[in-house]
Amino acid sequence: MIVQTLEGRRAFIRDNTQLLPPPHAPELALHLADEVTPLWKLTEEALEEIGLPPPFWAFAWAGGQALARYILDHPETVAGKTVFDFATGSGLVAIAAMKAGAKSVLANDIDVFCEAAVTLNAEANGVLVAFTEANLLGGPPPEAQVLLAGDICYEKPMAEAVMDWLRRGRAQGSTVLIGDPGRTYFRKDDLVKLAEYQVETTRELEDMAVKRTSVWTLP
Repeated sequence: MIVQTLEGRRAFIRDNTQLLPPPHAPELALHLADEVTPLWKLTEEALEEIGLPPPFWAFAWAGGQALARYILDHPETVAGKTVFDFATGSGLVAIAAMKAGAKSVLANDIDVFCEAAVTLNAEANGVLVAFTEANLLGGPPPEAQVLLAGDICYEKPMAEAVMDWLRRGRAQGSTVLIGDPGRTYFRKDDLVKLAEYQVETTRELEDMAVKRTSVWTLP
């Protein structure tokens, strides 16, 4: 199928999304699904027929929006530094880091559609973001100066694995920044809150139209 190639996936994204500003980071633009786009109307069955996994990359999730906002407002957190963005999705946080002056950003997601989304979104914002689809949780975190993670705690086993992995990254010397909108499995007992935002989202994704979302760091 056409979506089995990178260029095919890029074409699919261009044809089925709109280039829109995320509500909490309006200076950026992403290829997103909304009520008027074909992707919004596809059912789970239709997605399976065309070989498309759940399109998490097509939405600006609250945790990512908050983390992007924090980085744009505090560019010193990433300026001139090497950055790694875990579970990048649309690439929102990675792009915000590059716009804030990061030396380089490597975006990571195991969904291969994210590579197409990240490259398209980076191009739309005039930045270059590298991408890897490798599953890195089984090994040590990359030796980046800053590790970023937005909205990573949907399921308990994954949340525990990722948070332990990020703590290993902090022990290696990386700064760790996490965006989270109060997910059930987000363990924050050893974290420090840096900022809190009211992030506009959609009832199609969340239980409310505005989510109180915080940015945290590992001290």
